[in-house]
Amino acid sequence: MKRFSGMIAVALLMLSAGALALDLDGAKSQGLVGEQPNGYLGVVKATPEAVELAQDINTRRRQAYERIARENGITIEQVATLAGQRAISRAEPGTYVRTPEGQWVER
Repeated sequence: MKRFSGMIAVALLMLSAGALALDLDGAKSQGLVGEQPNGYLGVVKATPEAVELAQDINTRRRQAYERIARENGITIEQVATLAGQRAISRAEPGTYVRTPEGQWVER
């Protein structure tokens, strides 16, 4: 399980870093997007840029979740849920996260 958790952390870091890092961080700090319990980025305030960014990030996350699930013999949903829990627990103050009840709250 420790190896699996480490892989999730690496996948999340890779997906939130790189070329989209400033855009993702900026969108989060502006309250446009936020982390969700299902492991995917959600749109808090719909703008064309926020929607496009969330779709791009979520496509990349799904690909990573599929690979991790296949390598560990578990479901994509299990990987995504664990990733969502981690992302929410590590969300920066002032950013938004979605509660299990579906409400957006500021960290």
